[in-house]
Amino acid sequence: MTNSPEHSFLSPSLSQLRRYCTKVFALLLLPLLLQAVSIPAPGAGEDRAIYLVHVEGDGPVAFEPEHAEKFSNRSGSSVSLAKNLVDLHDELLQSSLAEGTYQKLYSFNHIFNGFAVHTTPSQAGRLAAAPGVKLLERDRQAKLMTTYTPAFLGLPGVWAEGGGEKTAGEGVVIGIIDTGINPAHPSFANDPENPFRPDWRPQFDGACEMSSLAGALCNGKIVSARHFSAGAAAVFPLNASRELSPVDEVGHGTHVASVAAGNWGVPVVVGGFKYGTASGMAPRARIAVYKAIYPEGGTTADVISAIDQAAQDGVHILILSIGPDEPPEGIPSLLSAFEISLLFARRAGIFVVQAGGNKGPSESTTISVSPWTVGAAAGTTDRKFQATIKLDDGIILQGVGLTGPSYKDGFPFKPLVAAKDAIAKQRGSQISPAYADECQHPEALEPAVVQGTIVICNFSVGFFNGSSTVTSTLNTAKVLGFAGFILVANPILGDFVAEPLPFTIPGIMIPKVSDVQILLDYYEKTTYRDPERTVTRYGGRASIGEGRIASFDEGAPVVARFSSRGPDVVDRQMNAVDVLKPDILAPGSQIWAAWSPISALEPILRGEDFALLSGTSMAAPHIAGIAALIKQFKPTWDPSEIASAISTTASGYDGNGIPIMSQGSDPQSLYPSTPFDRGAGLVNPSRALNPGLVFPSGFKDYISFLCSSPSVDREMVKSTTNRACGSPESSPADLNLPSITIASLRGLQMVRRRVKNMGDVPETYLSSVRQPRGVRVYLKPSLFTIQPQGTQDIQIELKVTEALEGFSFGEIVLVGSLDHIVRLPMSIFPVAVI
Repeated sequence: MTNSPEHSFLSPSLSQLRRYCTKVFALLLLPLLLQAVSIPAPGAGEDRAIYLVHVEGDGPVAFEPEHAEKFSNRSGSSVSLAKNLVDLHDELLQSSLAEGTYQKLYSFNHIFNGFAVHTTPSQAGRLAAAPGVKLLERDRQAKLMTTYTPAFLGLPGVWAEGGGEKTAGEGVVIGIIDTGINPAHPSFANDPENPFRPDWRPQFDGACEMSSLAGALCNGKIVSARHFSAGAAAVFPLNASRELSPVDEVGHGTHVASVAAGNWGVPVVVGGFKYGTASGMAPRARIAVYKAIYPEGGTTADVISAIDQAAQDGVHILILSIGPDEPPEGIPSLLSAFEISLLFARRAGIFVVQAGGNKGPSESTTISVSPWTVGAAAGTTDRKFQATIKLDDGIILQGVGLTGPSYKDGFPFKPLVAAKDAIAKQRGSQISPAYADECQHPEALEPAVVQGTIVICNFSVGFFNGSSTVTSTLNTAKVLGFAGFILVANPILGDFVAEPLPFTIPGIMIPKVSDVQILLDYYEKTTYRDPERTVTRYGGRASIGEGRIASFDEGAPVVARFSSRGPDVVDRQMNAVDVLKPDILAPGSQIWAAWSPISALEPILRGEDFALLSGTSMAAPHIAGIAALIKQFKPTWDPSEIASAISTTASGYDGNGIPIMSQGSDPQSLYPSTPFDRGAGLVNPSRALNPGLVFPSGFKDYISFLCSSPSVDREMVKSTTNRACGSPESSPADLNLPSITIASLRGLQMVRRRVKNMGDVPETYLSSVRQPRGVRVYLKPSLFTIQPQGTQDIQIELKVTEALEGFSFGEIVLVGSLDHIVRLPMSIFPVAVI
């Protein structure tokens, strides 16, 4: 690599710098109007807060040359200026505030000139008016938790009704069938100041296996821990050198458990950086662990055995963030052993929630198919992590990566080098640009070229076929001393989807080809080559920004691209069933929660106690934890009543008050969501506690539903459920669900629903209908009064007015005189006018 032209570095003397700063402080006397800070009059008893103070004058970065080739050695003058700024910050505080009224936390003396101070509002007001202060703002202290999602869903208000987070979920057992648990994690510790009583729930009868590695796995918070491996051992086989126990080797089960019921207020620290504190939805609920998935994989046999054991133990809630990934051969999914085991778990009084699957945005991809379970779709929250890279011509590109900045040493811009242009000289003829391009092999790159630079690596064929990993890119960067790396989409292969990963060195992924093209155009424009296209000088400069600080946007939730969609189908022939799937939308994108440091399948997370993950696996435990809260407050409610309350009180609108949108194949491309994307809408825990009406259903109702389904053989129903079909329902759409789905509506059809008043006083309800296109809907009665714990039958007439080529969507709304609002989404396929 040829060095860039030298630049004149005019470094001011130490005395000049001190005179400059002193003059600024002496002359700048105008107080500032600070809109971000409300400053009360001085007074006793004020709560302290952190304030960020920007001071007039530049930091050392402003005195560095714009295009220096190397930034590892800072000049003596710059070091002196940084030290002088620290002294001047101290002098400013001492001259403005009374001793003992503040604590300086940091001096910012590299990229800008300022400091952070912990003090009272009245003292902050004095500081704001001090000479030399440009801006003072209160630290907003954004709480980045699962773990942010309790706040997003309004759970602190729900917890307060039962005594706060220290009792939220008390007395409820959540069973988790997954990859096990990390029993040593603080998210599952027994708080000595608020211990779990041994006699808390005598009807639960779990068992605790021992582990030679972890010892006793149960501690009062974890009340049962078992593993099921016979199927996996027979199929894979399992690693014989590993101890088989409920200990989580993967991390997935630990993550799910902590989202549902992890302890409140656990610090989230990854790579030495604190992202906030974590809390489960029901932080006081107990956890029963049923490990059925291993690093090598899992079998339905082990899962069903775990379901069976959980039902025997007496769990109240069961989470399945796992499950069969495709329909069974030869029989409808509804009659598979897996689904029937869940039917009987429901019969045992267990509320079952399933991850809906991660095969979106294609339709009919949901793996939660039965009406006796709740299938969770995944949505975004209003918090997101986004990294940036700035080119020295001022262009800023957005990307992904939980990364620290590349300017830690005070120098913002580093030389920019493409891996394909830095092939190792000694093996140049043996290494192809494609081999070097993905930054998987340190020996493929020339150390002298890439050391101290930001290297452009290509997300190419190896990443798509699984032979290349981000972990290997990180390893190459560490071995060769990159200042940072940029993992870019291959313009030939197109965009890729990236989730934030923790990078131990500065790094950013740019998944959009359009952004990559801007970067590559800049690179080629600033890179000098000889006639043979060999680089003679790298003139480009870039700076990777801080990617670990979240930003917030009220336009959430949005249905995540990966979240599986309806309509519900029951076999490989794609026969649709009259059941709405998914059922409900919950946070499932970029969720912080506990992790297992073993991390057998994710080397990049190895050694970490927390992970930021996305998937419907993360959405399901949100619903499970909320169901546990409802069960705590309403212990007599059965699973269908809890499911109904969650569904009919859900919201179809985002934080800006507009209908929820969905991501398409391109996450940036949004379209209006339908019930097949979001189910009933975003879960609303506070409203679910007081739904007004519910739509109850029981085991016999599910048998009648099976017997009436045209794609289900009645004799097979008997053989799988041991229940003979009597007189079937007129239609599977008559199952008393809190939604109406008809996969083939011809002419006129009557549908029945029965509501139950869960309140303590009579209430009068008036109905209204948002009509689906091509269908006219009438309700009888449209006005009714219902007594406490009473029921009311409703006849719903649906008439085709126009045949369509697909589903149309509407909604029935029942508005109560006591302000209850009950919503039933409708998904109707009008196929013929008769």
